[in-house]
Amino acid sequence: MPFAASNISIFNQISQAASNDITKLPPEELSNYDLIARCQIGLRPEKAAFSELLRRYQSHLEKVLYHLAPDWSDRADLAQEVWIRVYRNLRRLQEPAKFRSWLARIATNLFYDELRKRKRIQHPLSLDAPRQAEDGEMDWDIADADPGPDQDLLTREFYDQLHEAIADLPEVFRTTIVLREIQGLAYEEIADITGVSLGTVKSRIARARQRLQSQLERYIEA
Repeated sequence: MPFAASNISIFNQISQAASNDITKLPPEELSNYDLIARCQIGLRPEKAAFSELLRRYQSHLEKVLYHLAPDWSDRADLAQEVWIRVYRNLRRLQEPAKFRSWLARIATNLFYDELRKRKRIQHPLSLDAPRQAEDGEMDWDIADADPGPDQDLLTREFYDQLHEAIADLPEVFRTTIVLREIQGLAYEEIADITGVSLGTVKSRIARARQRLQSQLERYIEA
């Protein structure tokens, strides 16, 4: 047997063995990567595996939808529709390791669809305090919903003021900040989702950060 053909045969055997392993183990014992790979076997995801996938990522999806549409009373319906889309299209995901961002992108696209239907501007999300990164840009984290015991009065007041400051941002600035700083999407992905140029995305993020930093200057200094 030629060397190349032998390598292909060995590779197929290894792939088949790996596939057998992830189908034999209970879904809850699989890594996230293997769980997603198992859900991609067959024409439709296996029920038990998909249920475990939903359990692991439901809180992440709820967080994404909350930050995008905190005042919508039907976020549970949106989450259900997101999972329906995931179920129908999971086999198209070529890189299981990127499932988290892929899920967030589906949620964001659904949000945009609904936003266009409702034709109204959403209220903003809550972000953590900005800090200076090595590259000179402002880095952000999600604010914890349950402040720890070490958080003082000034920190809690900062969160309140931050929420109000974001409320003053135009909707396009707020949405762009969500996609970049909370969902962790690349600039190119944000441009694709929002339908604007890469330069516009960078400009919106920079202007939003500048406005927030200006309004919260005394808290940042403290």
